[in-house]
Amino acid sequence: MIHAHTVICGAGILGLTLARELLRRGDTDILILEKERASGAHASGRNSGVLHAGIYYAPGSARAATCRRGGALMREYCLENGLPLKDNGKVIVAVNPEQLPALDNLYKRATANGATVRLIDEAELARIEPHARTVDRAIHSPCTAVVDPRAILKRLTDELTSSGKVRILYGVRVTGAGQPGTVATTDGPVGFGRLVNTLGSHADTLAHAFGVGKQYQLIPFKGAYKRLAPDAAVQVRGSIYPVPDPRNPFLGVHFTRGVSGAVYVGPTAAPAFGRENYSGIAGTGPETLRILYRDAILFCTNDAFRTVAVEETKKYAFSHFFREARRLVRGLRPRDIQPSPKIGIRPQLVHIPTGELVTDFLVETEGNTTHILNAISPAFTSSMAFAQTVADTAIPDV
Repeated sequence: MIHAHTVICGAGILGLTLARELLRRGDTDILILEKERASGAHASGRNSGVLHAGIYYAPGSARAATCRRGGALMREYCLENGLPLKDNGKVIVAVNPEQLPALDNLYKRATANGATVRLIDEAELARIEPHARTVDRAIHSPCTAVVDPRAILKRLTDELTSSGKVRILYGVRVTGAGQPGTVATTDGPVGFGRLVNTLGSHADTLAHAFGVGKQYQLIPFKGAYKRLAPDAAVQVRGSIYPVPDPRNPFLGVHFTRGVSGAVYVGPTAAPAFGRENYSGIAGTGPETLRILYRDAILFCTNDAFRTVAVEETKKYAFSHFFREARRLVRGLRPRDIQPSPKIGIRPQLVHIPTGELVTDFLVETEGNTTHILNAISPAFTSSMAFAQTVADTAIPDV
């Protein structure tokens, strides 16, 4: 039977950065189990590539505490390793006068979190993003950057495996809890001194198998992007975001110029029928009925979920998606927005007894197992700082 001092389930950004942090602290026997054939095949490798500045998150929350520090560490990592990084900046605009109080509150929250932001008028916005629309004022975040998530994932993977102290087994699916001190996999039981669950959208399933977090369930949302045609991409210099709807845990349709120069528009965040339901019925299965049942209950009992489900599902209609996008960028034409294969699944943790959507990172430890249950945005940005926090507070010595 394979055994390791530390077994990490999942080779996404959290699994890799946590392994790197534990290696830095002297752990010399780490095993990462990954069901796919490469690291970061799901959420980690499909995100927007934005290094967030810490604007949106409630002061005192784990997301607020790790976002700025994590972004700085990720920036440093990219510079040290020659990985793509562009300081394109970001503006957050108000599309109507009714959004101005929310814009001002967002600015206060950002400054409380220590983010570098400025309130700017329409004239200054025109100098920064000439085609962006706003009413009276906007927020400018000059420190928001973009990176290449796949390049970062590859470099982390190479760094870990070349150390001689970290093994990654690809094509091995974790299926549940085994005998005490083991985890069941498609290649048989794997023994561990300590286990860390970083399975992303599947994290609750493994946690439940170990008797942890049974009051929580992850609900998948599908994030689909479009892109601007090359001749229209010149209209966006960096990132243009709307003021987010406080009832919605997602940030709304926005524009992001990536490190390649392509400008993506989106994403949507409509309920998905499976944890890997990227298109059509692909990624659906026996669990689909349970997901639909939970969605139906939340739709009837939770105002926030109902708002998300209704508003985000509308965006599948191109006319509605285009209206959302056109509110942010003047002169946008329907033909400027083209299809894109970029799609991700955004898992959202739900507290089942109350039906509430969990809005912060959640880590639960039981014995020598630790489970990261709610790796929501800005998990990629926060990952290196979050790994330090988890190592400090949640991983027991064995």
